[in-house]
Amino acid sequence: MIRKLFSRVFKRGSAAPAATSSLATIAVAQHGIHREHVSSAARRTCEALQKAGHKAYVVGGAVRDLIAGIVPKDYDIATDATPDQVRAVFRRSRIIGRRFQIVHVMFGAETLEVSTFRAAHDVDTVKDEHGRVLRDNVWGNMAEDAARRDFTVNALYYDPATEIVHDYHHGVADLQQKTLRMIGEPRTRYREDPVRMLRAVRLAAKLGLTLDPAVSAPIREMAELMENVPAARLFDEMLKLLFSGHAVNAVHRLREAGLHHGLLPLLDVILEQPLGEKFVLLALESTDERVRAGKTLSPGYLFATLLWHEVLANWEARKARGEISMPALYEAMDEVLDIQAEKLAITRRVAGDIKDIWALQPRFEKRAGKTPYRLIEQPRFRAGYDFLALRAESGEIETEVADWWRDFQNADGPGREALLIPDSGPKKRRRRVRSKKPGETVQIAEITAD
Repeated sequence: MIRKLFSRVFKRGSAAPAATSSLATIAVAQHGIHREHVSSAARRTCEALQKAGHKAYVVGGAVRDLIAGIVPKDYDIATDATPDQVRAVFRRSRIIGRRFQIVHVMFGAETLEVSTFRAAHDVDTVKDEHGRVLRDNVWGNMAEDAARRDFTVNALYYDPATEIVHDYHHGVADLQQKTLRMIGEPRTRYREDPVRMLRAVRLAAKLGLTLDPAVSAPIREMAELMENVPAARLFDEMLKLLFSGHAVNAVHRLREAGLHHGLLPLLDVILEQPLGEKFVLLALESTDERVRAGKTLSPGYLFATLLWHEVLANWEARKARGEISMPALYEAMDEVLDIQAEKLAITRRVAGDIKDIWALQPRFEKRAGKTPYRLIEQPRFRAGYDFLALRAESGEIETEVADWWRDFQNADGPGREALLIPDSGPKKRRRRVRSKKPGETVQIAEITAD
């Protein structure tokens, strides 16, 4: 034990990211963040920890965004208090995480992530064969914690009590000069956490930054490291990118960096199809507009748009082989989502929303009888209709179909009846035939009725 302790003490410094560290304390006149700009919950968290004898700062993305004139979506706190000490200060808190232990502190509806200053990696840091850090709960001081952060613009510590920003790696200057620089040697930092490649693209798109050549150069050749990232974490990071308010820019940058193949396995195929590309970009533009307007967002709707043309191609191929339309659609949906699940752990709830939107599309073709009345009562009708309108706008279907459904849902009773298209042709009913023999599949036949 003593030998291991000495090894950690003397070798820690050699494993720290290779970055020039010179603490600068920047006053409010230079950075522009007044304490009232910071959320009440973040201020109270820092105050409570400081009152208990600890150091505590608003850190990272919130500080970066405030300096850039962007309202932060959430706030993170960094402190020298251990998770157990943080837990002792706040009654409404809980320790979470195994690889990277943090504390969630709750103030009303707001939840803040409070993390303890991390020490530099050393020979005892647990990594996989590719260099990705698997466990990371060795405490350090603020300078070590700053060196451990990914980009200089994220290594900023704001003290609400003094309104001072502590900047170890010239992050404020880089932000003002519109440059994204890595702390340490980029290749090593990407091996430690491949998601940093995705994060670089997202931050550059969000803040209008230019990637430092040392940051951008290794990405294309190291993109395969994304294969080692857990699918659930990759899904979370993709949501952050797509809901950043700059998704169109980010997706173009993903393709330029060569990262799209490792994120959405089908995105590269979609973006190479003229019709599919227009459809996807229209969806992303709509999402960006909703983010900037502060409107609600639906992961299910957005992923449904990203993957629709793969489902459509699969569905058409199945019908060409003689499969019955609706069963073929469900088979196509499952196959596309199964392929996607290899890279992104799309949650069951989101996958359910995606399928509901897709399954509604053929039903919009039926504009006679009672079907339209039943359809507008479906819980996912609005999302399905918005999806239909997007298909029409992209040129996939005639605009007349989307226009009809717009008029139908907005009309009163007599107006809806007047819009109904007279039914024509023989009706069809389905008869389900089940074999009693074990192992045989269900057969579905369409029977024409006079």
